Amino acid sequence: MNDRLQELIATIKKLEQELIVELQKKEAEYSYEIRNKKVYFEQAIRRRHRYLLETARHYLRHAALVNILTAPFIWACLFPALLMDLMASVYQFVCFPAYNIPKVRRSDYIVIDRHYLSYLNWIEKINCCYCGYFNGLISYIHEIAARTELYWCPIKHARRTRASHNHYHNFFDYGDAERYRRELNKIRAKIRDLS
Repeated sequence: MNDRLQELIATIKKLEQELIVELQKKEAEYSYEIRNKKVYFEQAIRRRHRYLLETARHYLRHAALVNILTAPFIWACLFPALLMDLMASVYQFVCFPAYNIPKVRRSDYIVIDRHYLSYLNWIEKINCCYCGYFNGLISYIHEIAARTELYWCPIKHARRTRASHNHYHNFFDYGDAERYRRELNKIRAKIRDLS
């Protein structure tokens, strides 16, 4: 990898750390803290949140008709998602040890914590749990697929992709056959260092 790419990757990592610091400032701004994966608000903030709660009846009465009509289609995606969750977990449980790839921790990706917000009614909380699960699941599967791709075919695409995963910068350049043949086993050995 050339020096400019390494410099850009270092810049991205530095920005990610700055983002974490800014997010931690939000914890202080909104008076909450996280202990053992549970969110705790100060009592005055909880009272304010409960005051801003919109009842489920009021929420449904004022919901757009299109939201109500499309909700079953959104929720119908839950069944394939659960199956995909199961299959991805079984896949990495069976295959990753065989390839010496560290398993992806599901709990690092699927975060369900919006139900702690007392300004959400029960419908909003259920919907937020669904979104947290579904989007976390996509991220979880994305990382499993990324680690699989890193092991089996770590070659960049010739065409530019809209988005790439965290391991893509380690891939071989498209068309660099010599380096691919020479260093494929080195990349596979480095996979063991993933956490």
